[in-house]
Amino acid sequence: MKKSNIRNNIRKLRFNNNEMTQQTLADKIGATRQTIHHIESEKYSPSLEMAFRIANVFEVPLEDVFQYKLDTK
Repeated sequence: MKKSNIRNNIRKLRFNNNEMTQQTLADKIGATRQTIHHIESEKYSPSLEMAFRIANVFEVPLEDVFQYKLDTK
């Protein structure tokens, strides 16, 4: 599976938020733990709505969670 061009700080944000589990984050945004795992490992890009939900959980701007890395090939 190809990695996405979208990078994220979800693992760091979870750790800094009382070591929140992937399952807890998934429950808060209405997703599965596996979905969170795939987003964190950059194998899957979330929908825009899901990205905003994640940012809202951590109470940070979207840009603090996700960054787009332009493919320079």
